[in-house]
Amino acid sequence: MTQHTSRRAFLAAVGVTSVAGCAGGRQAGGSGGGATDTPRSTAEPTGRPQATSTEEPGTGTPPPRVTPSLPLPMAPAEIEGEAVSGGPPKDGIPSIDDPSFVSADSVADRFEPGDPVFGLERGGEVKAYPQKILVLHEICNDVVDGTPVSVTYCPLTGTAMGFERGDTTFGVSGRLVNNNLIMYDRGTETWWPQVLATSIPGPWNGAPETTSLSEFRVIWTTWDRWTATHPDTQILSFDTGFAKNYAQDPYGAYNPREGYYADDASPMFPALNEDDRLAPKRAVIGTRTAEGAAAFDKQALRSERLLEGDLAGSPVVAAYDPELDTGYVFRSPDNRRFEYRDGRVADGSGETYAPSALPTERLYAFDAMWFAWSGFYPETPLYD
Repeated sequence: MTQHTSRRAFLAAVGVTSVAGCAGGRQAGGSGGGATDTPRSTAEPTGRPQATSTEEPGTGTPPPRVTPSLPLPMAPAEIEGEAVSGGPPKDGIPSIDDPSFVSADSVADRFEPGDPVFGLERGGEVKAYPQKILVLHEICNDVVDGTPVSVTYCPLTGTAMGFERGDTTFGVSGRLVNNNLIMYDRGTETWWPQVLATSIPGPWNGAPETTSLSEFRVIWTTWDRWTATHPDTQILSFDTGFAKNYAQDPYGAYNPREGYYADDASPMFPALNEDDRLAPKRAVIGTRTAEGAAAFDKQALRSERLLEGDLAGSPVVAAYDPELDTGYVFRSPDNRRFEYRDGRVADGSGETYAPSALPTERLYAFDAMWFAWSGFYPETPLYD
């Protein structure tokens, strides 16, 4: 397989084109069957995407909840120009719009300990979305603690992210940029590249206001870690309403990593930028604000437990959480010093904190494949 192999051809080559949602039809009967950051902005949004004439009429529902725009690697129209077809058409990979949830015990026999899941803890609810389900849907439109949200996953870039969706829902556009999922909202038909979380022009809405989605942390972890930490968690049910083989990942397996997910494997489509500081698919924990971006090598963070860095001239620190095998990024004003002690983080006074709860501002951060992060943020510093 070369970088120019289409996703449709790739899925056909492994014999699971229909599994990957290329047909996209909803069918009766299914296959049977994290700690979060606060939203990036809790202020009232200052803008809304504006609906325009579209090739396919929208539903007339309002747009998703948005915040002032994040920085982009290039002009929105240029990002649109970099978009390519991923193979399946619009909604050919069908979002889950009516999810149901079950107890962990009821589906435990369908998981290996190391199977990836994407967890969230929001208000009074704790939920997990299995990678083996979302790899075939990429978007789950849900309601968590009374808030309409979308939990999204792009298998080509290894990014699991949560967004507040307002009164609309998100769907899979069928297009990719930098190999990353381009979502569209069904209220205004605006395109939203997942990692950028920011509106760009597309064929169904050519002039949206440039705004960014209100996002929240989804924890990339494993079945055994999440259920041990949250035994009462609810799990997205395999009864999705679609006839899918959720036992087979068309891209390979995460445990052990092989096929598409191998660290040194090439992206399916050309990346926006080539950066050989890490292997293309190696996982980093990236953080970005209006000021800039920074990335922490996840494997190095596992080893070092704490990594200090800089985000656009301001010191930051990443802390490792061994219970969930994840990391959190915090501002470190005045180069505040921290020390790792038996799974907790101590400050200069000797007080200790959970790795997710240092006494400084926690920044939004998420797992990503290195090629994807460095493609969108080519000037990013890397800390390892």
